[in-house]
Amino acid sequence: MIKADVLVIGSGISGLSYAIKVSEQFPDAKIIIVTKSDEDESNTKYAQGGLAVVTDSKNDNFEKHIEDTMRAGDGENKRDVVEMVVREAPARFNEIVEWGANFDMKNGEFALGREGGHTENRIVHHKDITGFEIERALLQTAKSSPNIEILDHHYVIDIITQHHVPGKELNEGEINCYGAYILDEKSKSIKKITSKITLVATGGAGHVYKNTTNPVIATGDGIAFVARAKGKVSNMQYYQFHPTALFSKLDGMLFLISEAVRGDGAKLRTKKGEKFMHKYDEREELASRDIVARAIDAEMKVTGDEFVGLDCRHMSQEKFLEHFPNIYKKCRDEGIDPFTQLIPVVPACHYLMGGIDVDKDGQSSLNNLFAVGECTNSGLHGANRLASNSLLEGLVFGHNAAIKTIELLKENNFDFDDLKAVPEWNEEGMKIIDEMVIVSYLRKQLQEMMSDLVGIVRSNRRLKMALQKHAEIAAAVDEIYHYSILSPQLSELRNLTTVAHLIIIQSMEMTQNKGAFYNKDLVQA
Repeated sequence: MIKADVLVIGSGISGLSYAIKVSEQFPDAKIIIVTKSDEDESNTKYAQGGLAVVTDSKNDNFEKHIEDTMRAGDGENKRDVVEMVVREAPARFNEIVEWGANFDMKNGEFALGREGGHTENRIVHHKDITGFEIERALLQTAKSSPNIEILDHHYVIDIITQHHVPGKELNEGEINCYGAYILDEKSKSIKKITSKITLVATGGAGHVYKNTTNPVIATGDGIAFVARAKGKVSNMQYYQFHPTALFSKLDGMLFLISEAVRGDGAKLRTKKGEKFMHKYDEREELASRDIVARAIDAEMKVTGDEFVGLDCRHMSQEKFLEHFPNIYKKCRDEGIDPFTQLIPVVPACHYLMGGIDVDKDGQSSLNNLFAVGECTNSGLHGANRLASNSLLEGLVFGHNAAIKTIELLKENNFDFDDLKAVPEWNEEGMKIIDEMVIVSYLRKQLQEMMSDLVGIVRSNRRLKMALQKHAEIAAAVDEIYHYSILSPQLSELRNLTTVAHLIIIQSMEMTQNKGAFYNKDLVQA
């Protein structure tokens, strides 16, 4: 058994900024960060566009950012949360600049971009790899902290609660988190890491669908193991599909064509070169993501085409190369010249607005368990996330959770009596899966079902079919899980199955269309 004061699950902007803040203000705390892949692999790393923050006091203000966020969220946001995040944004942004993150400058001030749903230029960025730069700076800062230990290729199987105490009667209103069971992929052993405070910062669940902009690690792990521990999880029906991922015949992670490209003037067209966004919204290409994604989906259904085109041919080549060097390189690597051809794009699963319910401090419904970032339902995004508010959420809630964690650590009022009875992980009688093709087959079946029946546009009939198909897949996964020695692949499949069920059930409970959720059988309220 390994003991820590704080266990952080995930090494993106949320987990790292939280750990750094706790380390700085409580240097005696032992902090362990576990991540299931390489230490820098996270959704943060792939965030292209930037971070939304009010820095231009002449043209912009907090109220404009608040209203843009509320409008994008279709009014389902919690206004007090939105106000808190927007007003705290400049201070949190200045902190990561102090930690070494670099952002593009122009005439001695931050260069500001604009994306869909924003009424002003307020996106600070580093070229078109903003997340990569933030991840670099945060990792460097975390590594310089003597009381932070980072364990890569450590996969969390489940969090430890009273559920694991033999003979313990569970009171669902008073569930305590004591740490987690974690698979060390290098030693092939399962460790019991206990902690006073646990932070879940595991990101999204994009791979519950066939096509996603998320890295392969985004399998909804944190949401799934909190849900299994009877933690509150909501708004899972709200899944944002990014309108413009680079079209590919291959399933899996698609390359993101940042919304900032449309912010700089790119236009959407059919394969024949005809404009169409004017038919759907007066803001055209700068409408919120749910509107643009549904518009593209509708055009593809009408024409039968597999993709639409993003027209950058009229844009300044010099400016494009300066702002989007990696997008340009990726296009050329795929045989596409964006200066002479339309870039083929398609909507892809991108960002989950729902997740683990948390308060303003990032506290979940489970005692001593915090959660921050895309794995949460914080109230910031409502029914649809405003572009570039996600990195901001990680910073603000990471800060708040750290302050509350420090307060709890100083009080040191933790009841670990139950922990003494929690057993080590037992694999006696379990077998190694000799045919991993079964796991990959079930994963593909789940992704196909979710993409076909629970996608951008849903219907009552499709959701009912999805629930029936899910029951078959879940039964097969459950059977394999109970006789097999655990692997990350099997655990991810188990988690994706849990997340899929939450999305389907909470979609079926909707009575009106809101934001990213659209059921064609519901009349718009």
